[in-house]
Amino acid sequence: MKELWIEIDESSPDKVKNSLMKSAAKFCDALLVDSRDVENAKKTGAKTAASSGDCDINVLEIFDESKAKKLKEAGKTVAVKVSIRGRKDEKTVARAVESSSDYIILDCPDWKVIPLENVIAMTRGKTKLLAEVSSAKDAKLALETLEVGADGVVLKTSSPDELLKTAAIIQKPTLKLELVPAKIVKLNQIGTGARVCVDTVDMMKLGEGILAGCQSNGLFLVQAEAYESPYVETRPFRVNAGPVSLYTLASLNKTRYLSELKAGDEVLIVNRQGRVRSTHVGRVKIERRPLLLIEAEYERKRIKTFVQNAETIRLVTKKGSKSVAELKTGDEVLAYVTEGGRHFGTLVKEETVIER
Repeated sequence: MKELWIEIDESSPDKVKNSLMKSAAKFCDALLVDSRDVENAKKTGAKTAASSGDCDINVLEIFDESKAKKLKEAGKTVAVKVSIRGRKDEKTVARAVESSSDYIILDCPDWKVIPLENVIAMTRGKTKLLAEVSSAKDAKLALETLEVGADGVVLKTSSPDELLKTAAIIQKPTLKLELVPAKIVKLNQIGTGARVCVDTVDMMKLGEGILAGCQSNGLFLVQAEAYESPYVETRPFRVNAGPVSLYTLASLNKTRYLSELKAGDEVLIVNRQGRVRSTHVGRVKIERRPLLLIEAEYERKRIKTFVQNAETIRLVTKKGSKSVAELKTGDEVLAYVTEGGRHFGTLVKEETVIER
């Protein structure tokens, strides 16, 4: 399992640091903090890493072989920070590996990929390599370099959204959405509309798809076209999601209209268990097709969506999936029911928004 650490900026206000540490404790394997913040970090229950103090992981900002040896002899976990600016710095990595350091935290300020490839090859199976990154985009690159990738990343950010995006890429087991069974109460065939096929750059399995719906507080799990049929080939990279006006979940706390999506944009793939992983749009295909209005209820809350009225579009259920052409009132399908009301895709809890 890849590891996710977060480095908390010591210059941030205490309120910002404490809030970020509390949030990060849900997803991160360790909080890298200044020695003055160790006690507050420990209160979150997460592992702490620092250059001094009563922490779980001792971080050497500059490699000192004798100090690393003493810490290891005392039974301590040791991480060594190394900044790669040339071949001589790779020799420092080699020395740190020889000293049995548990982690190498690598910073590549100039070239990002080639030095990381060299160090991955050097450290593979000998120690854990963590790459310093400042965004989810950089994290994805580090985790895929040389195919096997780094063993994890140290994310340097003060943005909760960037933390969530990075956690989604690393696919932490705790990163889940709660999907609930919503009961179908109404089905209504309507005329044609502009519907969107979202073609991703990834492959999806049965039980996986994207969330889409008319209201931001209720999104249906629409399965990818991975179900085999006698009339059409499977398209496991594609989700026939519905008309252009629907919401979809682009990140854990931001919605997008299907009409806004384009090649390169991020979307979330969700499976039947609510597990989340991030991918990107390869293309969006919009065509005019007959539509079906689906209304469902969960705990007296009514949610709605539109789908193309065709046999190949399937909604995910607890144990399988069901073609929208076979749906009937009383059937249950999986949905993500949450707080509604969005301003440019972001939830504003204090704002009064009514969605019907």
